[in-house]
Amino acid sequence: MMAKFGYKAGQGLGRQEQGMSTALQVEKTGLRLGKIIHESSSSSSAGAPSHLQSSFLVPPPPIPKQPTLAELLKNQTKVVLLRNMVGPGEVDNDLEPEVREEAKKYGEVVSCMVYEMPGKPEDEAIRIFIEFAKIEQAVKAVVDFNGRFFGGRGVKAGFYNPDRFKKFQLAD
Repeated sequence: MMAKFGYKAGQGLGRQEQGMSTALQVEKTGLRLGKIIHESSSSSSAGAPSHLQSSFLVPPPPIPKQPTLAELLKNQTKVVLLRNMVGPGEVDNDLEPEVREEAKKYGEVVSCMVYEMPGKPEDEAIRIFIEFAKIEQAVKAVVDFNGRFFGGRGVKAGFYNPDRFKKFQLAD
């Protein structure tokens, strides 16, 4: 296939044939890791820059473990907690009515509250609490809100202890 584009065996890629002359080979070192195995020092890559001669594949950043749906639905209550919907400084007067209106799709909303926690990481700093009339409505909301994107952020939804909510213990 490469012959269609003018490649001939032994030539390097690129306009002046300065590039690679053979395909890279990768030695697998882990589940998502590998080490690039270079050509022998007698071939044309011997003149390649040293930072290219001993490079390794960089592993992707670890993906934080997301709770499964079964884990999310443990300890169901009428109070839903939404996190990472907005960041610090992004709260405005329209946020609470917008969330309340969206939550009405799942049932009767008893109360809706936005709480800011200073000194917390950006994804944990703003908490939005929604209290529903029935647990079933809260379950629907958690299932639908969790993982949804709002303003470029992945919303984290879960249940919150109704006794703590009633006592305004919203920081735990």
